[in-house]
Amino acid sequence: MSYGLVAIAILWTFLFGYLIVASIDFGAGFFSFYSALTGHENKIHNIIQRYLSPVWEVTNVFLIFFVVGLVGFFPDAAFYYGTALLVPGSLATVLLAIRGAYYAYNTYGSSKENNKIYMALYGATGLLIPAALSTVLAISEGGIIYLADGKVQLDWNNFFTNPYTWSVIVLALVSVLYISAMFLSYYANRAGDEVAFGVVRGYALIWSGPTILFSFFAFLTLNRQNPEHFEAMLDISWMFIASFLCFLFAVYGVWKRRWLGLSFIMVMLQFAFAWYGYGRSHLPYVLYNYINIHESVTNDTMAITMITAFVLGLCVLIPSLILLMRLFLFDANYILGKSGKKG
Repeated sequence: MSYGLVAIAILWTFLFGYLIVASIDFGAGFFSFYSALTGHENKIHNIIQRYLSPVWEVTNVFLIFFVVGLVGFFPDAAFYYGTALLVPGSLATVLLAIRGAYYAYNTYGSSKENNKIYMALYGATGLLIPAALSTVLAISEGGIIYLADGKVQLDWNNFFTNPYTWSVIVLALVSVLYISAMFLSYYANRAGDEVAFGVVRGYALIWSGPTILFSFFAFLTLNRQNPEHFEAMLDISWMFIASFLCFLFAVYGVWKRRWLGLSFIMVMLQFAFAWYGYGRSHLPYVLYNYINIHESVTNDTMAITMITAFVLGLCVLIPSLILLMRLFLFDANYILGKSGKKG
């Protein structure tokens, strides 16, 4: 097994962690704003704030690890993606800053009144950030980046008129809302908040359809964008079939109001099968046809050092996240909105 394969497996795992944790965060932000517009704020606001309060400060750690690791393991990524992602990357950075400002205002501000402008920005960033970040997947398929006189150029016309680009962006949006609503359904049910559960359960069922629809649409449009990758996905089609079966179980559980914890585990498995299936079939390229994990990986000494550091990072980050959830999110008193001991 090459160092490049180990490196991309580690990076893909960090990105998967970000996919799940950030999706819950982003979707919860949008639902919080949407509930304020529709008059449901008093029904789900407390559940959402109970989730966001202990985790918002650690969400972006996964993304930071991935970005640093991508450039460290594959130095050419800075050359190619640095230019291509200047606009979407800058936009995502600004949006993350706006989101962080809202968290700081809402968590540490002296006034706990939710300003509508702040709420609107907060809700919008929950959709705009994943939309901006998802463009990386479209660009990675090739045909959009090209070299001209030794400089990286982005074919904006191809980027904006490409069905695959828009299918990936829309899939990112609906997936964020689906993952978040599925988790909040479980969380509200565990908190015993039937009113909030009824609202977020409805959101989960509504967004489940568009999620699977645009998953198929993205799969089909990939054939036009990158036939080589499409054929590789067909070779491991069992992973995507397993993903679909997990989806059916998850939605059935929420629909029947049963096995909600197991249903969310099925959601994570649904995206794990699809995510790692997509990543495996994308190999050996990080960027078609410019960055190859075998040819573009850094020198052996640097690779060994970074692999060791990132594995240790995972060994610290994942238990820390589990501990955070046990101490706060799934603590009996905290989940019920109590500060003292359960009496």
